[in-house]
Amino acid sequence: MDVETIMEELEALGKERTKKTYISNGAREPIFGVATGAMKPLAKKNKYNQPLAQQLYDTGNYDAMYFAGVIADPTVMTEEDFERWIDGAYFYMLSDYVVSVTLAETNIAQKVSDQWIESGEELRMSAGWSCYCWLFGNRKDFEFDPSKITNLLDQIEKTIHDSPERTKSAMCNFVYTAAISYVPVHEKAVEIAKSIGTVEIKRENKKSSMVDISANIQKDLDRGALGFKRKYVRC
Repeated sequence: MDVETIMEELEALGKERTKKTYISNGAREPIFGVATGAMKPLAKKNKYNQPLAQQLYDTGNYDAMYFAGVIADPTVMTEEDFERWIDGAYFYMLSDYVVSVTLAETNIAQKVSDQWIESGEELRMSAGWSCYCWLFGNRKDFEFDPSKITNLLDQIEKTIHDSPERTKSAMCNFVYTAAISYVPVHEKAVEIAKSIGTVEIKRENKKSSMVDISANIQKDLDRGALGFKRKYVRC
């Protein structure tokens, strides 16, 4: 299938209600409003087609950009490709759920994430922290340096309350996921969560979210989730 055909298919799948929901979370035109589940049949016909994925991402259409992440072939994507993608990720549903998810399936995931975390740019930092969350939940524990992850936890403890809003959210997820899915730093992550306390995340035109990382960790510990790993990053 070519770009024009895919765009026609996506437009046909769009729903006004879904579109309004996406826009309320930061998406902007052009957008069709396609539910992610509705993309699955289309994805089966176009899986791992990087040239097509790049063309779709370049359209600037939110649904096409999301679908690009579904059919991308991360094994052939370079650092430069990911820099282009993060440059085009104008809100968190792209930075944290398209770009970082795709990056998490590469061998350069930690390297690029580290660079983004240190960038000082809200969505780059958010994508970097988020990528580690996807990695913790999928990769074997031996693939991480525990001292490095400990240092990142210390960094979060010192900076989270003064960080940009989307970065705060990703940092909360990092501490939580490290505590649950990366066992070597479990106790450290639990301590950091307690030290951080409740995190207020302000949202434009919406009520602030109050995140209690410790409570979220304990909830999953109570149901026996310590050491949880998923088989795949992308569905």
